[in-house]
Amino acid sequence: MSELIDNRKHRQEVLKGIIRDIHAGADVEDIKRRFGDLLDQVGPGEIGEIEQALINEGMAVEEIQRLCDVHVAVFKESLDKQMAAVSPVQPEEDPLQDLKEFNSKLKPLLDEVRGLVETISAAEAGSDLKEKVDQWADKHQELLSVDKHYSKKENILFPYLERYGISGPPTVMWGTHDEIRASLKEVSKVIEKAQESPSTAQLAAEIGNIVLPALNSVAEMVYKEENILFPLCMETFTQDEWQEIAAQFKDPLATVYRSRETGSTEKPHGEGIDLEVGVLTPEQLNLLFGHLPVDVTFVDEKDEVAFFSLGPERIFERARAAIGRKVQLCHPPSSMGVVEQILDDFKSGRRDVAEFWIPMKDMLVHIRYFAIRDSAGKYRGTLEVTQNIAELQKITGEKRIYDYES
Repeated sequence: MSELIDNRKHRQEVLKGIIRDIHAGADVEDIKRRFGDLLDQVGPGEIGEIEQALINEGMAVEEIQRLCDVHVAVFKESLDKQMAAVSPVQPEEDPLQDLKEFNSKLKPLLDEVRGLVETISAAEAGSDLKEKVDQWADKHQELLSVDKHYSKKENILFPYLERYGISGPPTVMWGTHDEIRASLKEVSKVIEKAQESPSTAQLAAEIGNIVLPALNSVAEMVYKEENILFPLCMETFTQDEWQEIAAQFKDPLATVYRSRETGSTEKPHGEGIDLEVGVLTPEQLNLLFGHLPVDVTFVDEKDEVAFFSLGPERIFERARAAIGRKVQLCHPPSSMGVVEQILDDFKSGRRDVAEFWIPMKDMLVHIRYFAIRDSAGKYRGTLEVTQNIAELQKITGEKRIYDYES
């Protein structure tokens, strides 16, 4: 057994060395000639392990992402052989059928768009060109649905892989998703420009430099999914996990109870308050509400104050004596009638929201009331949310997470 372990360790080190050589600029074809026998034995799970090990050893995720297409090219022949030898799973038994079905429609769509843009690239200006650009615009809208497809992977499949310590490969793939999303946005701009005033020479250049590379990236992602990600998931997840994943493919908020420590699908006890999504201890709930950048007050269906948050920037004073008090009595007599009207409108279903804003010193206080109803539509109370929006009003332009200053 120890000999097998040593052999596996040695094999892993050789494979990691191959990846490092690629990143140092080694020729891919030379690598394939030198290590052909070893590469033929590498499966999707092992590719994930190698990338994860390299990340654990300090290689930047962005560096692996930069050359992930080259990694796939090195292992492609091995992956193709292994996938050809796998017995096909019947669609009704395949937990990944939804994602695979999307890809089966995506492939011909990519071919169609590629053929269309190549025709446009060679066309001359005229009404026929405008018609083809309009066709391309329609097909591009269909192609943009990859965003939701990628979101399913990011929000459902990746968290399950991460539970097994497989975080690197999903992170690399997510980064590539974002690159594809950005490239498809650039394609949208090319189409908009072409619809307004098509310049054949400029359009041909943009198709070569922007559009075709974007289409190739989408096609390469299909290959990575079907030959690396999906087999890796099949090797990794239990039947119970697949049931949970299938439920979330249909409804991302489907209730799933899982012990963090054991992976059991039994409903947790003694770990905290069992919420519709997740489990929080009373301490965590208090911390959460205490750090919200808004004041929150909840009034139950009997018009009694049941809860208010203790945030650091509370605008209107609250005392614990307010708990159990009729909310009408928490307001000055001059506004009591309005409060009563709001509650009546919420209870009757005439309204769901009421909002007001008040200048106070250097603040602009935004006050919103929301009717809270259960799944049957029955009125269960009112939520008051108060926030100083003075600073928010000053926001212009954009600041993305990538602009964060360390």
